[in-house]
Amino acid sequence: MRLVLDTNVVVSGLLWAGPPRQLLESGRSGRVALFSSAILLDELVAVLERDKFSALLAAQEITPALLMQRYGLLTTVVKPEPIGRTVPSDEDDDHVIATALSAQADAIATGDRDLLGLHPYRTIRILSPADTLR
Repeated sequence: MRLVLDTNVVVSGLLWAGPPRQLLESGRSGRVALFSSAILLDELVAVLERDKFSALLAAQEITPALLMQRYGLLTTVVKPEPIGRTVPSDEDDDHVIATALSAQADAIATGDRDLLGLHPYRTIRILSPADTLR
């Protein structure tokens, strides 16, 4: 399975246990192929740099950049072509769709309601992390 993880899923998987972590483990073991883009990796660092994560990261003695690098090693980075406006309420989500199209992904795993509401997009399933695992 070719899979794009939305940033919210990656953050959850890197910091806590549960279905998002299991998706990362599936990528690590080779059961699924994970895909990302430079823009999504930059977004990952920006989210991890938020104040609400600083104490958690400091306690684990890790940095946002290190977590992004670890995740980057699990993914194949694609360079998506820009697409027209696809997600009416959040322009940033268009890039998630563009990344999945470029990666020829089977699915996008996300917790974002705007993206979930598009399921399916063309041939790409848009699922919660738990549904993706099933």
